[in-house]
Amino acid sequence: METFDDDLRHFEAHGAPSLPAAAEEGYVDHDGACIRYALHGSGAPVVLLHGGLGHGGNWGYQVPDLVAAGRSVLLIDSRGHGRSTRDTRPFTYERMAADVLAVMDALRIQHAPIVGWSDGACIALILAMQAPERIAGVFFFGCNMDPSGTKPFVPTDVIDRCFRRHARDYAALSATPHDFDAFVAAVTQMMRTEPNYTAADLAKIRVPVTIVHSEHDEFIEREHAEYLARSIPAAEWMLLHDVSHFAPLQRPHAFNRALRTFLERLARLPG
Repeated sequence: METFDDDLRHFEAHGAPSLPAAAEEGYVDHDGACIRYALHGSGAPVVLLHGGLGHGGNWGYQVPDLVAAGRSVLLIDSRGHGRSTRDTRPFTYERMAADVLAVMDALRIQHAPIVGWSDGACIALILAMQAPERIAGVFFFGCNMDPSGTKPFVPTDVIDRCFRRHARDYAALSATPHDFDAFVAAVTQMMRTEPNYTAADLAKIRVPVTIVHSEHDEFIEREHAEYLARSIPAAEWMLLHDVSHFAPLQRPHAFNRALRTFLERLARLPG
């Protein structure tokens, strides 16, 4: 039976579904932070990167589906998010991309597709630019690559419910549970000033990319997502109907079908 949580009432009350037991979990010390990871399942790895203010557990609808399909799934809490720590330096997407490579190195994952949601999508595309030999492909959902891609912020009940869930999760998971307001301010500052990649930067990407946009995204302009798909060589475009920026939680069956389509595309590519 297909699940619908379009208004995120279930997510606010309960969070995403609990993750299955991890095959391996731990921390990697890197560049002033302690980065939390969990590896689920077995088989060819795929890396899932969550959005800003969230944590790896927000992929609770996606991990079981991928594990059942014979994949291993690497979840990483971005620095300062979830159970990962951070130092006093400002957040940057490039620093978080380097954290992902550090975890992949520690786990001896040489090559894997990256699935990114919101801030995680930006991190994934930076990895495609900076370390293409490590990235099998990028599923880019719901983010911008320069400031022109964002919509003016308009509060909604759905956004408020997601924010309240993030606040509760931060208090439960973080090593600094009382610092949520400072954490939000620091992440917001990064979002306001980054990323800043040009069409020329995007044109240099040589890994397979699927740009995925939701019909009712609250934060990202559709024109910007279409521009990304035009600017990245051989990128594919995918529009998810009847969902917003929170599609992995709102209609996980539809989102998971899109994700499987991406992975099947990669499997058909030479090499």
